[in-house]
Amino acid sequence: MPNLDAVVKAYDVRGTVPDQLDESLARAFGVAFARFTDAESVAVAHDMRPSGPALVAAFEEGLTSEGVSVVNLGLASTDLLYYASGSMNVPGAMFTASHNPAQYNGIKMCTAGAKSIGIDNGLRELRELARGVLGQAVVGDPSLVTRRNLLADFAKHVLSFVDVSAMRSLKVVADTANGMGGLVVPAVFERLPMIDLEIMYGEL
Repeated sequence: MPNLDAVVKAYDVRGTVPDQLDESLARAFGVAFARFTDAESVAVAHDMRPSGPALVAAFEEGLTSEGVSVVNLGLASTDLLYYASGSMNVPGAMFTASHNPAQYNGIKMCTAGAKSIGIDNGLRELRELARGVLGQAVVGDPSLVTRRNLLADFAKHVLSFVDVSAMRSLKVVADTANGMGGLVVPAVFERLPMIDLEIMYGEL
């Protein structure tokens, strides 16, 4: 059985897949998150790690077993998930391990309005809720899961912080390091015809 104390960090859940973090643990955290937030709906997303979709599916089973509706954003960056949490006013969970190698994955969670959850404001309680559920039978409800693509909305939101009309023609090279920037950066810059963009290492 996974060791919860080993994977719950200061600001997220994180570990190697599947020895430290597996679907049973993701499922237990889904139940825990539903009970902790007492929300009607939760947004979830994952980065490009191969283990992401299966872990998200297990997390969704945990959420929907508690009657929570899920908005699955699919592939997304962490800031896009936070945007969804803020704009939709729902809690969110992002499956990512940030800069760690591909064999790692994790869960960054936030309450409605994109308020991050850390060990001092909920993650400790989530750990204990998950501990109480781990190993129990959990039956999800796939009918409560919907898919939504917010990439275009997020790109517009990013550009709302600048005066696009004041921009001059530029050649821009962006090294997205085979991360989720390879998805988000082109979506933003394609709305800027004055920018000649070249992506390096854009493959996910």
